[in-house]
Amino acid sequence: MPLGIGILGAGFMGGIHARILRTDDRVRLVGIADTVAAAAERLAAEVDSRALPSFEALLDAGAQALYVCTPNTRHVEPVLRALEAGLHVFSEKPMATSLADAQKIREAARHARGVYQLGFNRRFAGVYRFARRLIEQGRLRPLVAQMKHNRGELRHPPWTSEVAVTGGYLYETPVHLLDMARHLLGEVVEVQGLARQSVYGEPDGFVMLLRHESGVIASLTSVAHASWLFPYERVEIYGEHCAVVTEGVERVTFSPGAHEAAEALDCLAVPFEQKWGYAEEDRSFIDAVLGRSPPPVTAEDGYRATELVEACYRAVRTEQPVRLPLAEG
Repeated sequence: MPLGIGILGAGFMGGIHARILRTDDRVRLVGIADTVAAAAERLAAEVDSRALPSFEALLDAGAQALYVCTPNTRHVEPVLRALEAGLHVFSEKPMATSLADAQKIREAARHARGVYQLGFNRRFAGVYRFARRLIEQGRLRPLVAQMKHNRGELRHPPWTSEVAVTGGYLYETPVHLLDMARHLLGEVVEVQGLARQSVYGEPDGFVMLLRHESGVIASLTSVAHASWLFPYERVEIYGEHCAVVTEGVERVTFSPGAHEAAEALDCLAVPFEQKWGYAEEDRSFIDAVLGRSPPPVTAEDGYRATELVEACYRAVRTEQPVRLPLAEG
């Protein structure tokens, strides 16, 4: 019998996951729930499911797994309730918007009967898999890196500029890049940085320095009002006379030597759900639920990414280096 899945949150991310999951023969969508009934009805009609009013209604409809696709600060409560109820949980990023809440989820996931997976989709995008593979194969030993991310604006949707909903700018798209720093370069042990508030009502431009346990040093710049000029996201990792450079999720180029031909992967024509890694992360979650493989993005990954965001905010607030790991409450 197909796995019953409920979608909580019928916005952009809920729609992406629902459209992917409806094509997986191993699952059935038991319902779409949202506080905005019209949004749930629109998405339910599109994916041939039912619009339901609440989390409880999804449980009553037979959900065995829950996708939490609500805005950032509204992840914790449904995730904890679902884990307590024995459901498998896929949660969109961020795991939480405070270290204390991230700790609660990590602890709940440790003792839960169900699987927990966090939505860091970039780990499954072709360009970042290409870079990760080079590192795993030993063809690139990271020494220094720089990362940049220009979020075009915080106007669409309007709640992306409301700290009470997002938890702060770094918990929006930048948390993906911080996760990629861990994923590609290893654990971060020290953070320094500066930030300024220019356009929106919170710090909206960050310049950070990261020191990794491996000895890699990296810079990270993220700006919330930079337009969507391509590449909106770029990672450059330098090894010994070699380098890999990503441009958005569209292209990645590897130079293996100063006088050698470069290798490249062009994902421009790859369908959206695959190019951004969403299709693969959903397939991996279902695999994990069915016991075929462990979840590829764990509660520990979510906790460490939250910790890194909190360390960045602490560093810019104090203008002092912050060492990781942070003390747990």
